[in-house]
Amino acid sequence: VQLVESGGGSVQVGGSLTLSCASSEDTGSRYCMAWFRRVPGQAREWVARIVSYGGRAYADAVKGRFTISVDNAKKTLYLQMNSLKPEDTAMYYCAAETSRGYCTETYSYWGQGTQVTVSS
Repeated sequence: VQLVESGGGSVQVGGSLTLSCASSEDTGSRYCMAWFRRVPGQAREWVARIVSYGGRAYADAVKGRFTISVDNAKKTLYLQMNSLKPEDTAMYYCAAETSRGYCTETYSYWGQGTQVTVSS
């Protein structure tokens, strides 16, 4: 499975962006897919995840502002980001695990990342 992110860019504080993560293969009926972000010099941070039965979870830092979703027909994961803040600036990565229908700390597949920059 190959994952390709897109949709990053530069936006002003309070703006919105939608990230996409296209999968090369169908994720099947059991999966966990997630978004992470990383700022240079800092540890990777989990942002949001979604499982095949529809359950979603968000990091406290983005709860209420970000929405994760998946379009199974298009084999694409999304991250709608609203009310962006400078601290949201990071490289954003999508990840997928297709061997199970629940999430753990490990993912078998990762994208290359897309940069999001929020300026004041």
